[in-house]
Amino acid sequence: MKYETSVSDTKNAQFDPNSGQLIERILFNNRMIVLMIFTVLSVILGWQSSKLTINASFEKTLPTEQSYIKNYLEYETELTGLGNALRIAVANPNGTLYDAQYLELLRQLSDEIFLMPGVDRVQMKSLWTPSTRWIGVTEEGLEGGPVIPEGYDGSPESLQQLKANIARSGQIGQLIAADEKSTVIYMPLLSQDSEGSALDYANYSEKLEELRSKYQEKGLEIHITGFTKVMGDLIEGVQTVIWFFIAAVIIATLMVFWYTRCVRSTGLVVFASLLAVVWQLGLLPTLGYDLDPYSILVPFLVFAIGMSHGAQKMNGIMQDVGRGFDKLVAARFTFRRLFLAGLTALLADAVGFAVLLVIDIKVIQELAIAASIGVAVLIFTNLILLPILLSFVGVSASAAQRSVVNDITSDETKTAPVLWRLLDKFTQRKWATFALIGGLALAGGGYYQSTFLKIGDLDQGAPELRKDSRYNQDVAFMNTHYGASSDVLAIMVKTPDGQCSQYQTLNKIDALEWQLRQLPGVESTNSLTLLSRRVLSGLNEGNPKWYEFLENQRMLNYITAGAPRGLYNNSCNLLTIYTYLEDHKADTLSRIVSHVEEFAAQNNTEDVQFLLAAGSAGIQAATNITVKEAWYDMLFLVYGAVIILSFVTFRSWRAVVVAVLPLMLTSVLAEALMVQLDMGVKVATLPVIALGVGIGIDYALYILSITLMELRRGSSLSKAYLRALNFTGKVVMLTGITLSIGVITWVLSPIKFQADMGLLLAFMFLWNMLGALILLPALAHFLLKPNYANANQQEISDNRVQSVASVQTSKTTPIANSSSEKTLPDTTGPTASTSV
Repeated sequence: MKYETSVSDTKNAQFDPNSGQLIERILFNNRMIVLMIFTVLSVILGWQSSKLTINASFEKTLPTEQSYIKNYLEYETELTGLGNALRIAVANPNGTLYDAQYLELLRQLSDEIFLMPGVDRVQMKSLWTPSTRWIGVTEEGLEGGPVIPEGYDGSPESLQQLKANIARSGQIGQLIAADEKSTVIYMPLLSQDSEGSALDYANYSEKLEELRSKYQEKGLEIHITGFTKVMGDLIEGVQTVIWFFIAAVIIATLMVFWYTRCVRSTGLVVFASLLAVVWQLGLLPTLGYDLDPYSILVPFLVFAIGMSHGAQKMNGIMQDVGRGFDKLVAARFTFRRLFLAGLTALLADAVGFAVLLVIDIKVIQELAIAASIGVAVLIFTNLILLPILLSFVGVSASAAQRSVVNDITSDETKTAPVLWRLLDKFTQRKWATFALIGGLALAGGGYYQSTFLKIGDLDQGAPELRKDSRYNQDVAFMNTHYGASSDVLAIMVKTPDGQCSQYQTLNKIDALEWQLRQLPGVESTNSLTLLSRRVLSGLNEGNPKWYEFLENQRMLNYITAGAPRGLYNNSCNLLTIYTYLEDHKADTLSRIVSHVEEFAAQNNTEDVQFLLAAGSAGIQAATNITVKEAWYDMLFLVYGAVIILSFVTFRSWRAVVVAVLPLMLTSVLAEALMVQLDMGVKVATLPVIALGVGIGIDYALYILSITLMELRRGSSLSKAYLRALNFTGKVVMLTGITLSIGVITWVLSPIKFQADMGLLLAFMFLWNMLGALILLPALAHFLLKPNYANANQQEISDNRVQSVASVQTSKTTPIANSSSEKTLPDTTGPTASTSV
């Protein structure tokens, strides 16, 4: 292999500005033009970032290609309030609902909600809406009407009539609490308001809070649940996310400064990383994207990746300056050595994000796009702009001198730092064997634990928020006082036109309902057959022995004609079975869905088909299925892409194994940690493993690149690894610890999914770092060292000549504040056509 002249053979005065590859010459020979371009772009994108909005969308959380969601979307317009809806429980803390003052306040609140933008007013229900009706048997026959009696005036007689109507309405447990101390206002929402604009969830949540405050001051107690409120609370929590982001920036800055003791270089690294975030936030609205609560943490990840790469560039320049080179020459040599490694690492990061596009959930796809944009920006800000800025500003002399104090100049390791000598032991057979045995033991235990990993939510309420959050307290109130919870799984029954009331069809529905009510986790059900049972019992003086489903088609047709349209549609070709669940935990949904699918397989005919699923729980079940199918596909794709990129970089399957196996161990252990922390695989946690793999490969690439470069120069594995530790390993350690400290602070966040991501990312940052520092040299002992011994003899001979020339020249090369002989860094790209 042909090498360029070593840095140690080139004095500052003799440096040829036309040396290096084309991209290096273009950038560094036109530095002022490059800075002007970056300045203009930064101003434009900084202005664009001010236009970025934070919003959410119910439709974006739907896996639109999943069969359940296809069924739901096909019949969405004919289903009653089974999509995005709010439930507002209005309680009387000082008595029951049979109170004239309470009912008047409830009427006022219901009217205000009715007039809010985005409300599906036709489907809205409350005690005061005309669609809330009762059916009963009187001396004159079957009668019915609105629950609020005609001529209601708040008198004791009116309240007594209201109580009788409620008892006959079948709404106790649904709109009326079992203890009759509260009622629910049901608010189905449209995807757009009357002006055609998408709902602003943050603004909507604020209006709901204003109503809550207004009516609680009047003596009511308000509880609000639903997707819109969850998103509103998450968006409100963005303020805390910003503070945690600021804390992470401060921690990273202090840690880098502690390492360098150089204000200017630390400031430039932080500046370049923050500039990447600004560019990313500016590009999103330019391309027509918003940030949502699930992607709000992406800017921090971009900053974290930028700090990792920026610290490597800063460290390389600092060491070259410490060896006596001009800041411009040092910047060019560092760019020459690390640009390809950094580019490959960022491409691996981008792939780690991009594979999330295979998941058919738009909110995750937009997260992937936002993160990929951020990583692409880092190529410009941290791989190109930062070295150019450092070529102007340079580093302090004391920091440069300190960076080369522990240079490894020979095979003797006694002069290396204690930690370096400890890590170097893993290049020896005994320690390498112990490390690999330990890694295998951890992998086995982690894999066993990971088999218990659940898909979906493992808690009641909104798992994105803390258990003691206001929202989850409201959910607990709903579950305690209402049999019809907010977790609704709706089963659609498709029939020929006009035949929804056929006995054979309703009899199957009746059988399925009975089976569902026996399953753990099901609180109650509602359907046309259940209404038929109630009416038949009512027509027979309420005698419970008539609570039957009889084969009387005339009676079924009569009951169907007066049934509310929520139980069937206008064309009488679609019936709905409402299944109210205790919660939307993964096990509960899996159990219900499996039972319905089995029933459908046995009872579906050409004319009658049981279809899943609508309702909040039905949509969650579909999402869980999509996530489960995508989980291992995503891991396969991200590892496949990382392996391909690593092979292109190193040109050796052995080097790929050395780089990738530690990442796989971290992934397995992360899954085991999720089991221990009761985290399920869901929309909020699904991206973390892919992100951890993409970011983790950075560590391996930087350490392995320098190790392989030294092996090519004729060094032993121990010497090569020590040089890698000294040149890039200490920065890997610094960034791994710094980023872990930065994200671990997220456990204090009021947003639960941010706390979960903080724990997982901190764990993966640390374990990827340990894998690169311990398992990588252990694997290299068995895979790389024997291959080095069989390397091309001419290449070894060339490297020995080059090494001798380096030592000879180093005696005459000026070194800042040091008279010791230093081996100067190779200027060849460490990852170029590597053969091990």
